[in-house]
Amino acid sequence: MRDSPCGYDTPNQALAQGSLMNSSDASQAPREKPPLDGLVIADFSHFIAGPYATMVLGDLGAKVIKVESTEGDAFRAFPPFVEGEGVPYLWGNRNKLGVTLDLKSQAGRAVAVDLVRKADVLVENFSTGVMQRFGLGWPEMSELNPRLVYCSISAYGREGPHAHRLGFDSVVQAESGFMSMTGFPDQQPTRAGPSVMDLGTAMMAANAIQAALHARYRTGRGQKVEVSLFGMAVQMLGYFNTTYLATGRIPHRAGNSQVTAAPIGYFDTADKPIYITCANDRTFQRLMVQAFERPDLAAHPDFSTNAERVKHQPRLLAVMQEIFIAQPQEHWLQKLQAAGVPSGAVRTVGEAMTSSEVEHLGLVETISHPTLGSIPNVKLPVTLSDTPLAAARAAPVLGSDTTAVLTDVLGYSGDRIAAARAAGAFVAAEQGPFAAESGATRS
Repeated sequence: MRDSPCGYDTPNQALAQGSLMNSSDASQAPREKPPLDGLVIADFSHFIAGPYATMVLGDLGAKVIKVESTEGDAFRAFPPFVEGEGVPYLWGNRNKLGVTLDLKSQAGRAVAVDLVRKADVLVENFSTGVMQRFGLGWPEMSELNPRLVYCSISAYGREGPHAHRLGFDSVVQAESGFMSMTGFPDQQPTRAGPSVMDLGTAMMAANAIQAALHARYRTGRGQKVEVSLFGMAVQMLGYFNTTYLATGRIPHRAGNSQVTAAPIGYFDTADKPIYITCANDRTFQRLMVQAFERPDLAAHPDFSTNAERVKHQPRLLAVMQEIFIAQPQEHWLQKLQAAGVPSGAVRTVGEAMTSSEVEHLGLVETISHPTLGSIPNVKLPVTLSDTPLAAARAAPVLGSDTTAVLTDVLGYSGDRIAAARAAGAFVAAEQGPFAAESGATRS
C-alpha cells in the first residue's frame, strides 16, 4: 500500500474522493486544509532560489523545516534590518519551522539523516559536492527513503565541466544573453533590478517538485529533481532564444520599445509618465481613433500594419510623444483604458505597493513576529476555490523550532535532545536571532 502526499493510500482513492466531492454541492467540500497539507519538506537551502521555492510550497500547506547552520543562513545578514532581523530574509522564509544543525558534527548529521528519513521532499542549493561531504547526497538519501523527492538547485548543473562553478543571479543574467537585451541601444547592457533568475528558478523548482510528487502516486518512488540557475536564465529569454536558433538573428537592446511590435513604450505626459503596449493592428486603431482622435494616423500607410510601424517606429513614437505631452497622466489613462489600450502609470515601488490594484487583490497583510511584534507580508498571487493557502507564519528566528521539530516530527525524547545538544548537534534556541553584527558572509 502506497503512501500519498495528501493522505490517501492510492491515487484511485484520491480520485474517488474527488469524484464524490464533485458530485455534491461545492459548498460541502472540505475547506480547512491547504492543498499540500501533510507534506514534510527538509529545506537545506539558503539565499533566494531554494528558500523561495520552499516558501511557495509552505504557502501551499507543506510543513517546511528550514535547516540552518549554527551561524544561520547568510541571507539573514543582508540589509536593511529591523531590530536585527534582515528584511530580505523575512521576505523569503515565511511558513517555515527553523532548526539549527551543525552538519560538520557527527551528531548534527545524524539528526539531519533522521529528518530526511521522515521527509517527503529534500531541497538543497549548496555548491556541488557539499551534500555528499555531509553524507546527505542523493544516492544515500534515496536508499534511506525511497519515496524521497530530492531537489538539487545548482548554478550550472551537477555534472559536467561547469558543475563546480559558483553562480549568482546577476552573473547568469550576463552569461545567458538576458542582460544584452536589457537597457538602451547606446548604453551598456543592464541587469534587471530584482533577482529575476533566482525567482524564476525557485518557481520552476516548486513546479518540478510537485510534478515528481504526482509521479510518486503512480510509482510509489521518489526521484531526483535538478534545476539550474543558468538553464532558467536561458528560459527567461522567452521566444528570443528560439528566434536566434531558427533565424540566426541576434536580438539587441530596444530600451522601452519592442523589436517585434509597435507602438510599445514609455511616454512623458504633462505631469507623470505612462507606458502603453499596442501589440496588434486592432489595438493601434483604437489608440489612434478613440484615444487620440487622430484617424489620419490610423490610416497612414507607414503605420497601418505592425510591420510598417516597426519599420517606422522612431517617427511614430516621436509623433505620439508630442500628443501625450499635451495632457496629464490621469487624462490619458482614462482615455486609453476606455479605448481598450493596455496602459498604466509608471510607478515607484512605493506607489505600486500602495496602489488600488494591490489593495483589490489583497496582496499585502500584516502578520505577527515573535520578536518584532508585527511585520508586513506580501502574499502569493494565488487563490484556490476549495482549499485555502496556509495562514502566513513569519520567517523563523534562528533555531526557534529546533526542540519542537525534534520532538513532534522526529519523536525524540527530552533525554535524546539533551544528548544531541551535548554532542554539538545544534545550539539552543535561547541563543536568539541571528544578528547583523555576526559577520556572516556570502559564499
